[in-house]
Amino acid sequence: MPVIHVELFEGRSVEQKRALVRELTDALIRTCGGNAAAVHVVISDVKKENWGAGGELCSDKFPD
Repeated sequence: MPVIHVELFEGRSVEQKRALVRELTDALIRTCGGNAAAVHVVISDVKKENWGAGGELCSDKFPD
């Protein structure tokens, strides 16, 4: 059972997440073979204030 973990800044719509799950599943099956029903995709929405890059909070680096 392949599991794909995706961490994104929060704010994507359900439609965007649905499309992402479909595309990731298709890419894995196309590349590695297998059964799409066995592929699991876990999406974690992360607030920018809980993510740091380059020594800074992303909420500071990328304000809305």
